[in-house]
Amino acid sequence: MNCPCGLVTLKQEPVPLKSIAVSVSILEFVADVSATLNYENEEAVPVEAFFVFPMDEDSAVYSFEALVNGRTIVAELRDKEKAHSEYEDALSQGHQAFLLEEDTLSGDIFCCSVGNLPPGSRAALTLKYVRELAVEADGALRYVLPAVLNPRYQLSGSLDNSLLSMQCPKDPERPLPYTLSLAASVRSQHTIDRIQSNCSLNAIKYLGNDRTSAEVSLADGHKFDRDVELLIYYQEVHTPNVTVEMGEPNAKPDSLMGAPSAMMSFYPDIPKTQPSKACGEFVFLMDRSGSMDCPMNKDSPQSRIEAAKETLILLLKSLPLGCYFNIHGFGSSYETFFNKSVEYTQKTMEEALNRVKLLKANLGGTEILNPLQIIYQAPSIPDHPLQLFVFTDGEVTDTSRVIEEVRKNSPKHRCFSFGIGEGASTSLIKGIARASGGAAEFITGKDRMQSKALRSLKRALQPTVEGVSLSWDLPSGLSAQLLSPPETSVFQGQRLIIYAQLLGTMPSAEVTGKVCFKYTFQGKSVENKVTFPLQSQLDPNFTVHRLAAKAFIQAKDMGRWGTDEADVKTIVQASLECGVMSSHTAFIAIDKALNQPVQGPLAQRNIPTSMLFQCPTPLSYSPGPMLCLSVPLSKPRLGIFKKLRKSRLASMGIRTCSSSTITPHVQASERFSDPEDVVFCLGSNPSKDESEAQELEDAQVPETDQLLKLIILQRANGCWELDDQLATILGVNLPDMMAALTVKDVEPSCWATVLAVTWLHTNGQGRKCEWELLERKAVAWIHNHTGCVLQTLVEAAAAFLKSSVDVAVFAL
Repeated sequence: MNCPCGLVTLKQEPVPLKSIAVSVSILEFVADVSATLNYENEEAVPVEAFFVFPMDEDSAVYSFEALVNGRTIVAELRDKEKAHSEYEDALSQGHQAFLLEEDTLSGDIFCCSVGNLPPGSRAALTLKYVRELAVEADGALRYVLPAVLNPRYQLSGSLDNSLLSMQCPKDPERPLPYTLSLAASVRSQHTIDRIQSNCSLNAIKYLGNDRTSAEVSLADGHKFDRDVELLIYYQEVHTPNVTVEMGEPNAKPDSLMGAPSAMMSFYPDIPKTQPSKACGEFVFLMDRSGSMDCPMNKDSPQSRIEAAKETLILLLKSLPLGCYFNIHGFGSSYETFFNKSVEYTQKTMEEALNRVKLLKANLGGTEILNPLQIIYQAPSIPDHPLQLFVFTDGEVTDTSRVIEEVRKNSPKHRCFSFGIGEGASTSLIKGIARASGGAAEFITGKDRMQSKALRSLKRALQPTVEGVSLSWDLPSGLSAQLLSPPETSVFQGQRLIIYAQLLGTMPSAEVTGKVCFKYTFQGKSVENKVTFPLQSQLDPNFTVHRLAAKAFIQAKDMGRWGTDEADVKTIVQASLECGVMSSHTAFIAIDKALNQPVQGPLAQRNIPTSMLFQCPTPLSYSPGPMLCLSVPLSKPRLGIFKKLRKSRLASMGIRTCSSSTITPHVQASERFSDPEDVVFCLGSNPSKDESEAQELEDAQVPETDQLLKLIILQRANGCWELDDQLATILGVNLPDMMAALTVKDVEPSCWATVLAVTWLHTNGQGRKCEWELLERKAVAWIHNHTGCVLQTLVEAAAAFLKSSVDVAVFAL
């Protein structure tokens, strides 16, 4: 079964997968999905086909069946080793066999194996799964059908046995030889406000006058160049509710499938507050692998690394005085701005910004485990809890090892993770956030990395929610047992879904139960109460039970190699009982009607999957010899570099380390003995090296618009200086700006800061979420320095800039 990974389209071999048809049924905030893979063998020999595809890691796969020559073969869930053994035995006996399994190292990659597909035969394989829908910042429910599967970088020392590395053809040069169709139905007790997508849709059909149901489908001609995303907007979607689902009649009464299951949806009413003045340690871990040179999306020329640099600027400007921070970059090697986290001051902020200017996607592959370990090994800073922000395109193979490392260190920090671009690993991004009580964001389509990062920073600066608990008021003889672990962190604007079993005797009359979600916020006790009927509903697909089982398994499943033996037994038992696949189980279907012995080896066919390879090659090497020199660098950085370059740098054949010359020639410890060093490499192309040196010398922060230019000028304490640079951005000249200040004895920086904030509210409303934190810092500074003349300054600024801004925006 372990076939070498080949470039199928380059070999011009027939691809037996002809089409994928997806049917989605969305009820409230849960999606039930049926995906059918249609195969046809057009060759003269029997084939064994492998198709590796992505799926959100929160998906609970509960059914797999094959339709062959009019016969339906229903797959059975087995321990993974037994399933593999049965699959091989079936092929050796001439039977047709089908296998569906989760990747060994990542919970969001699946493989469908079709064994012994005879010449001219067809097979339709249908898998079904359920999943919760994520809530976006604007309240939309988000369903994503992953269509892009990027290659996952293999961690050093990892076992090379993942499905992706073995069976996934890479970089197809032709359009994929199979089609995708998708149809979705949406039903809710709430009115559907609208449905949007990042792909072309056919006309949406709303059923009935109350707009509580709708049908939507993907337009013909969809290209596999992006994930398919549906955004569903309901009216009044944040009302908490409880759904009780009847158990399977033939199952044991108190088993996972036999007892009724309850799904509780809470949208905690956490008041919006100003960011906490409490300090912290903010560590930003940025992916600088070669794939970060890819564009953010097909419609934007901005690369991921350029968007990341802009994001880092906004984050640095938004940090509170008195906190500590550091910025790390990782790839095959690892770099850090400072030897340890430093206090946030004007000096350290400026130094960090200068280094952000020079960041490139030039560190090779994607090895995140080592930098995580280094960050965790650093001593904690008293009274400054660690808040870790991880940005990556998520292309890591050994996901389970990374998640386990985060989980081990969860008591000392929270992790906010960001999956960048199509194909980012949902298993990695969601896993490290869940393991640490943080939050995960995905940046796809036209999403801006900047706005989602600032949203998470606001969450990190929120006062802590404490005393989270759940209490029940149920009839005598009935109790509730949680299946999903209790939440340890709750954020404003976050929806919580909790699963429980109802054990005991269900009442026969129309009796209700109550559940109360409690927490303490800024010394005040807050409660979300829900009263719900105890008469359970019967769902033939047992959607709530499947999701509850997935949550139960997910809390214990650390991957094929990282789960304790006792937990493995529990996971396998729960998986087999509930019919929900895990990393330790697999679906196997055998068609014994086909019992002709196979003549010779089966022709193996790896089916290509959509991958985005439109970025520059991450690494290329100069043909000449290389010598690394570590040159201590004093301030200013670029000035010293210019001096060195003029000192016969090019004539000596010395070049800078850039995206074209990087590891594995030199280990990180050899290249960066001190974070202040600049490294040069001896190459064989002096003229090219000279241009690269000039490029580094001229490197600038990506000042893409006036808003970012204004933000760059802000000082760490929140104020702006009254100078020509500010005047240019505001579109005025400095003498006029100074003359417009009629209030006596006011610091020039007070006037400059009022003008800057006025300009932000006048010209930057479309991106307010990106500058809201730094603007609040500026307003606090203004109140500390202007006193009773604030209103006069605001009125003067509004008149000077011809703005209608209200003085209320300057309120604390």
